[in-house]
Amino acid sequence: MSVLYLAPTLLSENTELQVIPKNVINILYSLRQFVVEDVRTARRFLSKIKYPGDIQKLSFKELNEQTNKSEIPFLLPFLQQENTGVLTESGAPGVADPGAAVVKLAHENHIQVVPLVGPSSILMALMASGLNGQSFAFVGYLPIKKYERQKRLKELEKRSAKEKQTQIFIETPYRNNQLLNDILQTCSQDTMITIASDITGSRELIFTKDVKEWKHKVPELNKIPTVFLLQAES
Repeated sequence: MSVLYLAPTLLSENTELQVIPKNVINILYSLRQFVVEDVRTARRFLSKIKYPGDIQKLSFKELNEQTNKSEIPFLLPFLQQENTGVLTESGAPGVADPGAAVVKLAHENHIQVVPLVGPSSILMALMASGLNGQSFAFVGYLPIKKYERQKRLKELEKRSAKEKQTQIFIETPYRNNQLLNDILQTCSQDTMITIASDITGSRELIFTKDVKEWKHKVPELNKIPTVFLLQAES
């Protein structure tokens, strides 16, 4: 029976020795086929961990936001023929990631799914936040339009206060500054906000402050991968 291995990749460049355990690297060395978001990124990652074989001879199937749902069942023969690795663009497969679809396919067809140890920006941000780690929700991306985004922030703030729950969300890196500005304009002064940017990288910044404190010194987050966490006073 074949196995589907879920292998986290790097959150920040040139950190493979720090964040990818040796046993995970050894498993990746044993694989000859992968489901990936982008073939070029996957080949670059395998090169960084010094994959011992000819990377050009490996088999890759792409699964990303452009993949039509009707195409996903056609991955099944590929998964069944031998052990397969799933590689995301950044961090853990299946979490805020198209890889969840191939994991679902594997479960439906009794293929063993094995998650491997590695970095997850969402969990690492929560760990370092000091906010409620007993009850939390990852809500993904917020709306792009300013009015809708501010409305959603108010909804998350109310939900956080009512349920005493940490709300976790992300944004496309080039829109981070706009999101942060909306947080500071929309949320209550005493709402706690964690900004966790460039996790594991050389510019790593993880701080938790209330909205009032953040307004005194607003960080520059443009094009830096960032996770935002919110916890409102009940």
